[in-house]
Amino acid sequence: MVQIVLATENAGKVLEMRELLAELAADLVTPRQVGLNLKVREDGTTYAENAALKARAHAAASGKIALADDSGLEVDALHGEPGLYSARYAPGNAPSDADRRRYLLSRLQGSPRPWTAHFHCTVAIAVPDGGMFFAEGNCPGEIIPEERGENGFGYDPIFLLTDLGLTMAELSVEEKNQRSHRALAVKAALPILKGLVGT
Repeated sequence: MVQIVLATENAGKVLEMRELLAELAADLVTPRQVGLNLKVREDGTTYAENAALKARAHAAASGKIALADDSGLEVDALHGEPGLYSARYAPGNAPSDADRRRYLLSRLQGSPRPWTAHFHCTVAIAVPDGGMFFAEGNCPGEIIPEERGENGFGYDPIFLLTDLGLTMAELSVEEKNQRSHRALAVKAALPILKGLVGT
């Protein structure tokens, strides 16, 4: 069976991607499972560039198809911040998810609600011969000042899906895999991956 490297060590992302790609006739493996421990510098100026950097590095090092994503939260009141810097959006060394959520909310104080926002995800698929493919997904909503829900990670507890009245962290895995930006991007990538693995 063809192996595809999921170019992340984020356990939450790996779990989501394995669920979303369950119908794919491929063995989805982490970098660690194929002996890789790459530190890829994400210095691109777009989500696509950052995702491509990660996917290309893992495909080259493993000799296998590699899938990577780059995603971010874009808040309208903050002119699109944190955007590309969503994972690093807080002062100090190695801020936690909770630190980033607190910092984001502190930046929004004084701005009128609703704090409309959307999550964006770009998936990059790299093949060892240098080929590269992309897919995207967006999920609209708004930021709320109180955390709700136990599921998810990152900004999920303060990201409200306004049509449902639930935060991303209040969704079940099944619900999230229908609605999230990453789910939509990975689903859009599924036909590309099926073509690459021959199913």
